[in-house]
Amino acid sequence: MKNNFFDEFSDSKKTRDLTQKIKQTAKDFKEEIFLMEVCGTHTVAIFKSGIKSILPDNIRLLSGPGCPVCVTPNPYLDRAIALSRSDDIIITTFGDMMRVPGSSSSLEKEKTKGKDIRMVYSTSDALRIARDNPDKNVVFLGVGFETTSPTVAFALKEAKSRKINNFSVLSAHKLIPPALRLLAQSPDLKVNGFICPGHVSTIIGTKPYKFLADQYHIPCVISGFEPVDLFQSLFLLLTQIKNGTAKVENQYFRAVKDEGNPNALRLIDEIFQTTDSLWRGIGIIPQSGLVIKEEYQEFDAEKKIPVLVEKNREPKGCLCGLVIQGKKSPMDCPYYAKQCTPQSPIGPCMVSSEGSCQAFFKYGQMNARVQGQGARDQGQGSRVKGPGSRVKKTRNREVNKNNG
Repeated sequence: MKNNFFDEFSDSKKTRDLTQKIKQTAKDFKEEIFLMEVCGTHTVAIFKSGIKSILPDNIRLLSGPGCPVCVTPNPYLDRAIALSRSDDIIITTFGDMMRVPGSSSSLEKEKTKGKDIRMVYSTSDALRIARDNPDKNVVFLGVGFETTSPTVAFALKEAKSRKINNFSVLSAHKLIPPALRLLAQSPDLKVNGFICPGHVSTIIGTKPYKFLADQYHIPCVISGFEPVDLFQSLFLLLTQIKNGTAKVENQYFRAVKDEGNPNALRLIDEIFQTTDSLWRGIGIIPQSGLVIKEEYQEFDAEKKIPVLVEKNREPKGCLCGLVIQGKKSPMDCPYYAKQCTPQSPIGPCMVSSEGSCQAFFKYGQMNARVQGQGARDQGQGSRVKGPGSRVKKTRNREVNKNNG
């Protein structure tokens, strides 16, 4: 039986029609147009759908800092690793954090040494582990954007009301709009339009992006994740650019409301407060992080559990910081597909399933032009190198099939 709802957003005829509209609109542009998706899930969906390979040559897609694992800084990882080495601590985390390299180790490596590090699927799982192990301190690694922070806020509220005092959170939650402001202000990054994240927008709504249109005159479209969603969002962005307008459009209206999720926003505001935050490879972005409020400090692992953290060391030559800003392509990195692969990652962009480097590695080899476009598009003069520089006929046949 067909899923009519899913089929509607994967319909090959609709994607072909939208592709033709995009190509027709692109003819009106004398210069190249740079559009950035800032959500890691969008990055993967774009590659899996083969969208880059069929866009007009003058329409370029850049990947932004929308992968929470990728922007989590080394000092945070080093602290989590240091905590894991204590015999009375259980670390609980989502699986995508396990293999991210810190300065000298990773949670996965520590687990192989016998440290008690457990992958969970929800904050409720972490609370249950704390309840079942009252003689241990259970630390949950709170990593993510506005999508996951309400669930962590709920867990902290539950821990306090149920007096689960051996539970705490090491918070590295970050906010997307301040990062978009930084990108909009960047003098060496030309972005003509933003594909705004769908999942984050279900929480924060449409209004937090308004400054991009009002202050920086950059068009924005909140997009869903299916092929029709993405093609329609691209067409909406190009139409705005063609008409010289800038506004926030909500293509993903079936899931995103203008006001977002008021209950989730109230919960975030009750438990967290904003602060300047360090983003890996980017630096400190003002008021872009969430820290636990004073009323809940007994559940703040950073304040509750003192630990000696090693000196931060970044992998020399890794370009993850520039990749997540859209200033470099994964292909520009000297480690890409050589020393750095999903099996042996050097940087976080190759670890996460939503990371740009892993998306390039898994799906980007289908088109040689796509592989090297990142830095070349921004005037960096990069050349296509490595295994992705060969067009593989079988993969291209799959792309053509997927796109109808």
